[in-house]
Amino acid sequence: MREALFVKRNTDKWRTIEQATTRNPDELTERYVELTDDLSYARTFYPDSNVTRYLNGLAAQMHRGLMQNRRDDRSRFITFWKYELPLLFRQSHRLLAVSAAVFLAAGILGWLSAAHDNTFVRLILGDQYVNMTLENIKKGDPLGVYNSRDQGSMFVQITLNNIYVAFRTFIFGLFASFGTMAMLFYNGVMLGSFQYFFYERGLLLDSVLKIWIHGTLEISAIVIAGCAGLTVGNSLLFPGTYSRLESFKRGVKQGLKIAIGLVPIFIMAGFLESFVTRLTLPPVASGAIILVSATFIVWYFILYPISLNRTVQP
Repeated sequence: MREALFVKRNTDKWRTIEQATTRNPDELTERYVELTDDLSYARTFYPDSNVTRYLNGLAAQMHRGLMQNRRDDRSRFITFWKYELPLLFRQSHRLLAVSAAVFLAAGILGWLSAAHDNTFVRLILGDQYVNMTLENIKKGDPLGVYNSRDQGSMFVQITLNNIYVAFRTFIFGLFASFGTMAMLFYNGVMLGSFQYFFYERGLLLDSVLKIWIHGTLEISAIVIAGCAGLTVGNSLLFPGTYSRLESFKRGVKQGLKIAIGLVPIFIMAGFLESFVTRLTLPPVASGAIILVSATFIVWYFILYPISLNRTVQP
């Protein structure tokens, strides 16, 4: 990007930062992150320019303001979850829609494939799991797999595995988004065939009320991890006005923060799967847990970022 265009695009933002009188640490932090990104870009492409010196001075001024208003680490933790992550995630909403669409399409394909090929479920889920579930159905406990292990070890194993799957989905974005798309597709097909397996045996509602107690958070987080991976991949494919390297750095930073933000979601999903899913709950209770989980995901990752973005725009 030419220096004149860079200055023209960002002058209003810099002026707002320079003239701002707020001492709110959360607002200062958000503006400082944006300013340092611009300063890094200017240092890379216009190292001896006046605009670089100007941004360096403005960043130093803001840094002093942050130090004067600095609170403890707990405040920084709150700022990340309350402001930084939602504002960052707002920029990836279109990629979230792409991730969800790929996963949904794969789920439908998995369902239809299982319906038209009796061997498909075994191919995707494996003979061992299918045989075990069929045996549990004969015993009158189709979802007895959730009662087969110690709760504590199950919680640790499931949580770590879910985090591993999410970060792998994110890291596969390095392959120009195609790796992430493949991960989303595979998990979607697996879910679709899994649900058809229970539908074919008249157990769809039972499986939904049981599995989606934890699955609502778990599956949503995988889709969001896909969004993080696509953010990285698209930064390579579509650098825009930035150099490909600078665009990639920004994409990795943004995607990594989104992936890290999913860790508490997976911890909660692991807890529900290990300690709650195994319980025999009334349908109303199961439905309530599913509804609360879905409401939280929609609010925190979609509605709240939109609302917050509107309030911080100058």
